[in-house]
Amino acid sequence: MIDATDWVRLLIVCVFFTAAAGATAWFTGLTTPTPFLKAAVRAVLQLAAVSAVITLVLTHLGLTALFLVLMAVVATATSARRTGTGWKGVWVAPAILIGTVPSLGLLIGIGLLPIEGIALIPVGGILIGGAMTATTLSARRALDSLRDRHGEYEAALALGFLEPTAVRLVIRRPAAEALLPPLDQTRTVGLVTLPGAFVGMLLGGAPVWQAGALQLVVLLALLAVEVAAVATVVELVARGLIRRASQAGEVRLT
Repeated sequence: MIDATDWVRLLIVCVFFTAAAGATAWFTGLTTPTPFLKAAVRAVLQLAAVSAVITLVLTHLGLTALFLVLMAVVATATSARRTGTGWKGVWVAPAILIGTVPSLGLLIGIGLLPIEGIALIPVGGILIGGAMTATTLSARRALDSLRDRHGEYEAALALGFLEPTAVRLVIRRPAAEALLPPLDQTRTVGLVTLPGAFVGMLLGGAPVWQAGALQLVVLLALLAVEVAAVATVVELVARGLIRRASQAGEVRLT
């Protein structure tokens, strides 16, 4: 049970880290403190709301399914906003879901993931969150490359390449850079990082081998999900389905 002193300590630490992030970004000229303050406030409000309803959600399978859908909707909206794609941002949803849904289905189908809220929500959240990050990073890099290297795209067309193929030639490698963080996380697990699933199971009293086995499955599933997300982003950008408003006229697909 957390007493009043612990709450005060928690508040002080949270304020310190938020202020440190905002001040560092401001003094080094990276950005203003505003995004960090907004993110911290949202995190507090969202975690408070989730904490209030999570017990009910975890005990009802229907509510668990709705919560996973909500996660996917929020991930889609967040990625669409970050990529600056406007109403066309709805097309990031296939990239987020194309690997997540089959991966969850496989884990459930072979019995590694029980059909219970306490298991589905954490693992589903990890996979959806990873897919969202990969989608956002790859889409931003792809769209930036399409803008900055438009001459290469035009040159490919002049050589007789079809428009989607010309776009793929320009964006494929930059988009693949979104895979560096999950690759590094997987390669250094246990040596540099101890991910949440592993630590959470240890704190919950699970055997070390069981915690390690679950974390391995989650990491490899996450890697597959993020590769699928990036590959889908490349295809959607190549076909003109993901495009910033300012780029709408730059590439006309047949």
